[in-house]
Amino acid sequence: MDPLETRNRCGDAVAESGAERQIRDSLLYLLPLVVSNLLPFLTLPIFTRILTREDYGVLALAQVYAVFVGGIANLGMNSAYERNYFQHRGSTKDAASLLFSLLLFVLFTTTVLGILTYLNRETLSAWIVGSPGHGDILFWAFLNQCAMNLVIFYQLSLRNAGESVPYIRYTVAISLLNLLLSLYFVVVAHIGVIGLVYAPLIANSLIFILLSRRYIRAWSFSLSWPLFMDSLKISYPLTPRIFLGAASQQFDKYMIGLLSTLGGVGVYRIGQQVASLVFSYMTQLEHVFIPGTYRRMFDLKEEGKEAVGRYLTSFFYVSISVAFLICLFSEEVISILTPPAFHDAIDIVTILSLYYGILFFGKITGVQLVYLKKTPITSLLTLSALALNVAINIPFIYAWGAIGAAWGTMLAGVVSCAVSFFVAQHYYGIRWEYGKIIPVLVLFFSAAMITVVLRNHVDYPQRLLLKLLLASAYVYAGVWIRVITAENIGHLRNLLHLRSRIAAQRNG
Repeated sequence: MDPLETRNRCGDAVAESGAERQIRDSLLYLLPLVVSNLLPFLTLPIFTRILTREDYGVLALAQVYAVFVGGIANLGMNSAYERNYFQHRGSTKDAASLLFSLLLFVLFTTTVLGILTYLNRETLSAWIVGSPGHGDILFWAFLNQCAMNLVIFYQLSLRNAGESVPYIRYTVAISLLNLLLSLYFVVVAHIGVIGLVYAPLIANSLIFILLSRRYIRAWSFSLSWPLFMDSLKISYPLTPRIFLGAASQQFDKYMIGLLSTLGGVGVYRIGQQVASLVFSYMTQLEHVFIPGTYRRMFDLKEEGKEAVGRYLTSFFYVSISVAFLICLFSEEVISILTPPAFHDAIDIVTILSLYYGILFFGKITGVQLVYLKKTPITSLLTLSALALNVAINIPFIYAWGAIGAAWGTMLAGVVSCAVSFFVAQHYYGIRWEYGKIIPVLVLFFSAAMITVVLRNHVDYPQRLLLKLLLASAYVYAGVWIRVITAENIGHLRNLLHLRSRIAAQRNG
């Protein structure tokens, strides 16, 4: 069959509406989530029976350093690139110069900080982990974080250009390579927990090389000092935010190591790994709703405030949905996937899922402030968030250990997110559909608290029945706020039918 004829027939099969295109993009960007987060859950029963709680504690503390210093190496350039991409998307030359200039700068800062880390790795290990013998895992974890940061530039470019298929292909490749290499290093080669650092480092480095080759071939390599400086003006005020934000996000694990035990850090890390499925799910969805939000802001100006509010309601509900389910069924997930030594992570998963769920608003407030170039304000907000996190977490961890860290992180996160929300609304007042959002939030918080309180006071059959009733209530809420509608279900059905017809025509 002639390719042009096939294309025309496929194009005439079903015309996608805006809603169908939104559903399509959301489904496409969720595919990497299945590979990068759900598949590793299948390896938890393997790794948690080979590695100890203390091993996971060392890994978690090494990642504390990696995230902290890797964020400094990046200097907020990802956020600057994401914003300025839309400003220069009309010129291929400017788009190339912007991308390569920022990449070269981050490579330089990574090299400098990498050398310093390597030379001082034993001292840093003694300070962070409590023993100088873990310097190597600290160094390699830092390099892996930086490799991830570099790949993100290309992922942002693909995402913002609407190239969802290449984006998914490379993201899934990283996840599969990481999974296979992790199994090899830990299960076959028996090199211990450092294998969980080598695997993603190799995977991210290989994909970075492949993407660099792709972009250099497609675009002429060029640099631009003015474009770099314009991005630096946006990014450097974000440096304190990155510095403080990394400290705030990793502070809980570091303090558990100081005030509790290394094993407690390991249990907390397992709980956080399961709960972070919420954050990863939301991150995949943001590949759809953040570019959509920026487009409405740039194209509609003041009128975009109402359009953005309507646009984000459905994404809010869908984003919270996974957090809601993990809050309800954390007991089942942890009990099935891990041995009894890790079951203290059950409540940690529920509480942190609640925290990650509300970060939907944190992602939007960041967009509001970056859009208006109010990046210095974000650093002030992050400083206040860190101060609150420290003030709450120290007594909580001292009194209750890892579970105290989860409660402290959640409480500090709720307050900080609320403050950031009101500040961002002051500068760019999105007209949120509060009548739809607030009831869903109340249901979300209530379900999480009920699950935690009743776990040790009600028999499991009654708890399971209550969980199923709460899940049904969430579905009903989606119908009530008109996110789950016959029209949207029809869009999804049409989309799936279109894909099957296209596949059949290609095979024919």
